[in-house]
Order: sequence, then C-alpha cells, then structure tokens
Amino acid sequence: MRVNDAIHFCPPARVVFSCGSRSQLPALLQRLGYKHGVLVTDTFFTGQTPWVDEYITAARSCGIETTVYEGGMPDPSTILCDDATRTLRAQMTAVPDHVIALGGGSNIDLAKALCLTLVEGAPIKNVVGTLEQAPRCLPLIAMPTTSGTGSEATPGAILVDPENATKVAVMDNQLRPIIALIDPEFTYSCPPKVTADAGIDALTHAIESYLTLDSSDFQRNGNPDPGYSGRSSLTMMFAREAICLCARYLLRAYRDGSDTEARIGMAYASHYAALSYGSSGLNAIHGIAYAVAGITHQSHGSTNAVTMPYVLDELVDIRHRELLDIARIFGIMDADERAAVAKLPRLIREIVGGLGIPTTFAEFGLKEEQLPGLVQDALEVKRLADAFPMPDAASAYQRIITRAFHGQMLEGRASA
Repeated sequence: MRVNDAIHFCPPARVVFSCGSRSQLPALLQRLGYKHGVLVTDTFFTGQTPWVDEYITAARSCGIETTVYEGGMPDPSTILCDDATRTLRAQMTAVPDHVIALGGGSNIDLAKALCLTLVEGAPIKNVVGTLEQAPRCLPLIAMPTTSGTGSEATPGAILVDPENATKVAVMDNQLRPIIALIDPEFTYSCPPKVTADAGIDALTHAIESYLTLDSSDFQRNGNPDPGYSGRSSLTMMFAREAICLCARYLLRAYRDGSDTEARIGMAYASHYAALSYGSSGLNAIHGIAYAVAGITHQSHGSTNAVTMPYVLDELVDIRHRELLDIARIFGIMDADERAAVAKLPRLIREIVGGLGIPTTFAEFGLKEEQLPGLVQDALEVKRLADAFPMPDAASAYQRIITRAFHGQMLEGRASA
C-alpha cells in the first residue's frame, strides 16, 4: 500500500483472454445488442488469414452485419483517418453501433479515431488533444495481433500529422475499448522483427510506468477524468508482473516463434503492461523515442529500445529501489545493491542488441549536429517530459541523448 496514492484507474470494460477466444466475440456482441459494425484492419489480415471471413460469417449468423475497412497502414495519419471516414460513411446506410479493430497498434489507433469521426463525419483534427467534454464516441472492440503496443487498454489514438511530420494524440477515456479480446494465437505467425519490436515495446511500457511520476505528484490540471494520472500501487503491480514475464519470455519468443508458451507469456506481458501504463502514463523514453522516430522514421519499438538503457542510467539514484527490484527480476544478484542497479541498464542494452536492434543513436543514423534539435523536439512532448521524475527534465534529456549517441553509460563506460 502507498498511502499517498491518488488512483484514477480505467481498464477496459471487459477483458477476454485465451487461445481461440476470437470465436467468442460474435455471441458476446449479440448478447450486448449490437447490430451494425465496422471492422478496421489491413490487407494482410483480409488476404492472408482466414480471421476476417470467419468473423463476418459468424457475426452474420448472430444477426450482426459488418462493413470491413482494410486500408489500415503502419503509423496511420490524420489524412488516412479522414479518407477512411469519407469512404465508410459513403458505404454505410446507417451509423454503426460499434467498431472492431483487428491488427497491431496502428490499426487500433485508426479504429479509435474512427470511433469519433464516423459519428458525424468531422475531420479528426477537430478532436486532437485532450477533449474538454466527453465526445460522442462509438464503442470499440480491440483484437491485438501483436504482443507489445497495449492499445487495447489505453485512452489514446496516436496519428501522424503530415503537415508538420509529427505525431498527434487524441485522448479521452471513452476511447478505451469496451472489450479487449486478446487471443495469443493471433501472434503465432509474427516474424522475428515484429516480435522483437512489439516485445521490447511491452517491456518499455512496463519499466517506464514502474518508474514514472507518482500519482500524488501528477498534474491533472483540474481534469476530473484524466487519461493518465501517475503510478500507484495498482499500476505498479501490473507493471512488475509484466517485467517478470518479459524477462522470462521476450528473448524466447524472438528466437523461436513456434514456442507457444513464450508467445502466450508475451501476450500476458503486453496486456499487463498496458493496464499499468494505460493509467499511469509514460515519460522520457517515449518522449525521446518519438523525436528519434521523427528524424529516422524507424519503428516505435526500436526507437524505444535504443533509448531505454540511457534513461535507466539517468534514474539510478532517484529510482534506486525500483531499479533494484527490476535488476533482481533479471537475475542480477550482486550483494552490493548499487552495483546491481548499475548493471541493469547495461543488461537491458544487451537484450536490445540481442533482438537485432541498434544500441546507439549513431547506429540509427543520427548525426551529432542533430542532437540539439532532438533534445528540443523531445521536450516539446510536454506531457511526457512533465512526468519524468527528475527535477530538471531539460538537462536530463540533454545528458541522456548525448550518452545515447555515443553509447556511453554512466561513469564513462562506453559500449563495447
């Protein structure tokens, strides 16, 4: 128990989790009274898996008609959302009563945005940011096909704004799915790179939310229904379990995609991490990673991965106890606690390299002259900078980014 906790916890209304659980969805939606849905996915799932056709047939037998949108793409943009809105509204004879997302975080983000725009057809830019009033929003059912993003438990949709090449967020608790259906069998066919990117994203969510700003210190700015509100004993419980599962199964799932125990373990890890960060929020790792992705256009998981060890290094004093917990989970058993904590960032960097991901910003293609702009871009993601539990985020970001470029750990320990 943490007596100063100020908990505002918003999980999905229903979590359905088991191998083969996708077959339960039509009957559940029928029981809830739904009749007309939109299924948001992409051409991989419509063309190379039987899952979409199986769902459409089973839903129709339950009296549910479904319009399929297969235009999902990685890192969906505001333009894609608006185009999808126009396409679907032209196809439909009535406003749907639910939206289903099938895919990774990108498809789920697009579906969340469409839950808002399909109601009246307004452009998504009208609702970018944290909404002052609860919006008219269609209920969302999320079926993730990767173990990493955790979008099935979060209040935000992240879209690329092509006008300024940045990512924008639409944030409201009504965007949290009413049903999070996690069927680990969806992940069995993920190739190694997708497994690595998604898995390290789950580990990042778990560690970052375990270390983030306390709920008692989190600035809610008078919002009675905040999407994110800092860590608490409740969020840390889920984060710790997710870290344990990642320590056991992440490399196993990457090295052997047929290891079903590891696949299932990472599906649990991803969802537990989402239950943590989906209420606590995140901070510097994601803030810096967004800026790195804006320059390099590398994947979200890999930009988190390359950043994480250097952020952990920055926190060795202010989050010593928590980092010691994580070090022990990863098998670092030095009797000298400071030595154990100091080894953790280096071990995480070894795991990142073991997943085939670069371990320095220089390896990612960044140039040294780009670092000042990178610091500024990262700090502009203010909600993440404000949640970093350091008294001077700007100075900390500069140190982190400089070390990450050169591959230097604290005390001048350089990468091998």
